[in-house]
Order: sequence, then structure tokens, then C-alpha cells
Amino acid sequence: MTPELVMDLLGDALYLIVLIVAVIVGPSLVVGLLVSMFQAATQINEQTLSFLPRLLITLATIMVAGSWLITKFTDLFDRLFTNIPLMIG
Repeated sequence: MTPELVMDLLGDALYLIVLIVAVIVGPSLVVGLLVSMFQAATQINEQTLSFLPRLLITLATIMVAGSWLITKFTDLFDRLFTNIPLMIG
């Protein structure tokens, strides 16, 4: 196994991690920002107000994009497992 191959595999794995985190956390960050802007405009200083909308959006995102993310994850591992003989030899 060459260092170039290891770096390529590591790059693919890190890209997949960033993609999964961005898809799940991104909408939550947007909703948190909108709720914070609403709180600033209305001067409501409640710390727990943004928790429920962010939780619901995160769960909805996982429900909607979960199958696509699992497909991306299994594609990476299928490619890894099918290429094991080529990587070793």
C-alpha cells in the first residue's frame, strides 16, 4: 500500500465526514441564526427558545437526507472492501 493510496483513502473518508456533518448541522445553524435574529429584534432573552426548533430541523433533516447519507457511506465502504485485494498486492 503506497502513501498516495493511503492519503487518497483518508481524503475520501474526511470528505464524507464533512459532507455528513454539513448536511445535518447546516440547517440547524440556519435555524439557530434565524431564531437569534428574532430574539434580538423582540428582545426576548430566553436561552432555551432556539433549542426546540433546532432539534426539530435536525431530526427532519436526518429523516429526509438519511437514506442518501447512508448510501454515500455504504458506497465508500463497498469501494474499500472491493479494492482490498488491489490495495494489498
